[in-house]
Amino acid sequence: MKISGATIVRNAIQFGYPVVEAIRSVLPICDEYIVNVGDSSDDTLDLIKSIKDPKIKIFERVWDMSIGQDVLSIETDFAISQCQGDWVFYNQTDELVHEKDLIQIKACMKRYLHDANIDGLQLRWLHFFGSFYRYRIDAGWFQKQTRVIKNNGLYESHDGAWGFRRKDKKPLKTLKTPFFIYHYGWVNDPQMMAMRRKNAHRLGFFAQLTEKEKALEYDYGHLSRFPVYFGTHPAVIQETIQQHTVSQQDWENIVRQYWWNPLLWFRVRYKTGHRVKYKME
Repeated sequence: MKISGATIVRNAIQFGYPVVEAIRSVLPICDEYIVNVGDSSDDTLDLIKSIKDPKIKIFERVWDMSIGQDVLSIETDFAISQCQGDWVFYNQTDELVHEKDLIQIKACMKRYLHDANIDGLQLRWLHFFGSFYRYRIDAGWFQKQTRVIKNNGLYESHDGAWGFRRKDKKPLKTLKTPFFIYHYGWVNDPQMMAMRRKNAHRLGFFAQLTEKEKALEYDYGHLSRFPVYFGTHPAVIQETIQQHTVSQQDWENIVRQYWWNPLLWFRVRYKTGHRVKYKME
């Protein structure tokens, strides 16, 4: 069995995406890792080259940004078309996997490789927000998604690389797994997040927002309204977490408030099963 990793990236430095950490988090179980690098206005290409791992294969592409968010699906499909593995683990530039899950994820791939009833593996999501110790469970934040698919040409990316679907329009048959995707795209400082939001608007995301809402300064609000994450993070992102002042202050408050909680004592990688059906403003 051969495993391919894949991602797409453009202007990762300008918009503060932890693409190096994302790649490195999945790389240990991959036989190859395909990186589709779009024409960037920063040094993203050099950043990817700096990883210097022989398993990484870089494809330089000119992305057609005039078509909006569909460009992300098109470039994702290109990256996957270059994969040679039996499975493809597709993670975006702010999506990491914990090293403790890798061996078990690989074991699932091996077990279901020839099972015609399984198209891919569905992972649980931790959407960190404002702090590396708070995550979203409210409306508008999907809590599971397929990021591992069989490489047989039957699937395509859709909705701005939000997920995958079968080309024959049949339902995607996925195995629900207990493994996490650590999504860090919403932890950056407010100024960086404001830049990202404007870029996302240009691509057609968040079209439901009014012009007044689009013009508002980015504000995380009081983080205590979101669930606490007591567990550990992937090792490759630890340095970034330690340098994130808001997260460090938040963690100090969490320790003071929840000193009695066994989840804190043992740093359990836990996500509540509770779901809030309305959007938490």
